[in-house]
Amino acid sequence: MPRARYKPLVDRLAAEIRAGRLAPGTRLPTHRQLAAREGLALVTATRVYAELQAMGLVSGEAGRGSFVREPALPPGLGIDQQATAAGMVDLNFNHPALPGQAALLRTALRQLAAAGDLDALLHYQPHGGRPHERATVARHLAQRGLSVAPGQVAIVDGAQHGLATTVMALLQPGDVVAIDALTYPGFKLLAQAHRLELAPLPAAGAGPDLDALEALCRRRRVRAVYAMPTLHNPLGWVMGLARRRQLVATARRHGLLLIEDAAYAFLAPEPPAPLAALAPECTVYVSGLSKSVATGLRVGFVAAPADCMPRIERAIRATTWNTPGVMTAIACGWIEDGTVLQLEAGKRQDAAARQALASLAFAGLRTVRHPNGYFVWLPLAAELRADKVAQALLHEGVAVSTAEPFSASEHVPHALRVALGSVPLETLGAALATVRRVIDAQPP
Repeated sequence: MPRARYKPLVDRLAAEIRAGRLAPGTRLPTHRQLAAREGLALVTATRVYAELQAMGLVSGEAGRGSFVREPALPPGLGIDQQATAAGMVDLNFNHPALPGQAALLRTALRQLAAAGDLDALLHYQPHGGRPHERATVARHLAQRGLSVAPGQVAIVDGAQHGLATTVMALLQPGDVVAIDALTYPGFKLLAQAHRLELAPLPAAGAGPDLDALEALCRRRRVRAVYAMPTLHNPLGWVMGLARRRQLVATARRHGLLLIEDAAYAFLAPEPPAPLAALAPECTVYVSGLSKSVATGLRVGFVAAPADCMPRIERAIRATTWNTPGVMTAIACGWIEDGTVLQLEAGKRQDAAARQALASLAFAGLRTVRHPNGYFVWLPLAAELRADKVAQALLHEGVAVSTAEPFSASEHVPHALRVALGSVPLETLGAALATVRRVIDAQPP
């Protein structure tokens, strides 16, 4: 098959970027200028930039043009780079832990070893969990304002697995899912794997623009909305009750499925009722214990309408068959004896202390965050580029995320997401001071 005529131009520009002859941050010719210079059709010039962008070498910015990216920055920084190099300060991922959690695990293992039903944990479990464990989780969710029957609860391998089983069970390839323009990268990965079409919604204060959702539903056949109404990642918002009711009304009017991600909801003190409590007939609620207890405790929960549960259980069977019996038993024991509530309260205090350090380090900068959140969203000044700041921080031994993994739209803002939950509290202040120093040192 003959090679497309524009491919040599793509190769030439890529080589110039990788060799440094086109420096990071260089503004490239407009599509029309490139077409005129190279004797191409406008649509072909657009294809050249699209291929360079897919290679991670160029970023296109609405209203500003196309720019050379920092090629040394790992692509997808903030989602694909979980393993932090030795000596690197991790402000990229959150795995919050409190002192004494290892001792809690030792105690739980000893108690489990002495339990009478230990043999039962060596066998396959029911796909959604054993009945008494589902009842335990239902009581736990009731403490969060969500009253569901045990049969409407499925125990999964963490919240990400809960989202995956929900997508597998209830959505089809090609379905349109409305999503925040800045959102959790893990759902973006699921959408890509299952060939969902994501329709980004702009933010409007503490929540998505619901007028934009209404307009979208009138234009397109939208199947679902993925939302984080309580402690949004990465923006930290908590949607008010009135806006939640408006979202529910829109979902009912257009027959939408609501997928409520509550992974960080435990951090918000006294939040409004979950979407699943306001619209139980059309909402799937997904949460887990990774952030509230420990990331290694891969136990999560899905609460869904009763008619959805058989399909969700089939998806669990198709992926992991069931959650590990030992991990589920430990998690349910900690729910029953109050350990989970104790850890959640401790982490709210811990997150507030970390946000206080962030307030000191980022004084005078625009930030978007929740006072009990484990992350800070840092929009950068118009003349600064996020990839260059992130690369400069890597040279200083600090890993942060750019906005790229969180962006569901073509326009990727120049911003950083700084995770606060993985660095010891006694060293976090110095790490945040490094972030501030590097930002201030960037030339326009």
